This record gives sequence, C-alpha cells and structure tokens, in this order.
Amino acid sequence: MFKVVYKKKALKSLRKMPQKIADQFFNAFDKLAGNSEKGLDLKKLSSREGHRLRIGGYRAIYTQNAEHLIILVLDAGHAEVFINERTDY
Repeated sequence: MFKVVYKKKALKSLRKMPQKIADQFFNAFDKLAGNSEKGLDLKKLSSREGHRLRIGGYRAIYTQNAEHLIILVLDAGHAEVFINERTDY
C-alpha cells in the first residue's frame, strides 16, 4: 500500500478541473496506492522521470517511490495547456 502525496501545485490544478474529472483523478490515485493499475491509462515518461495518468482530455504527472511507498503527484491539468506550457516540475 502506497501513500499518495499531492504537491500544492497539483491540488490547485485539480480544484480548477470539473469536479467529476477531479474525483476520477483522486479515485485513480487511490487505486494506484492500492497497487492496482488495472483500467488506468498510464504511461512512463520518456523526457523525464515519472509517469502520466490520463483521464479524458486531462493529464496528471506523478512519481512513485517504492522505497518509501509514496506516490507524489506533481501536476495536473488539461492536456492542451499541460503539454504546451508546463515544464517546471
């Protein structure tokens, strides 16, 4: 079982999303914390360390540290803005 930790920037972004999408992200990270990836659209990032979780047109970037059993959510947002503007994790 992992502990999910949200950076301030990620929580701010999640609050700006439609409530239904934000709830889906929170549920998805709870599922990841339980060590289950089934049904989740995950991808290992090639340009940096970490993974991305996709829900509809939205993305969240996170890292997973097995040593301390922590999932650190770095950022979240709409894919269009996310891809073009966010590079300062």
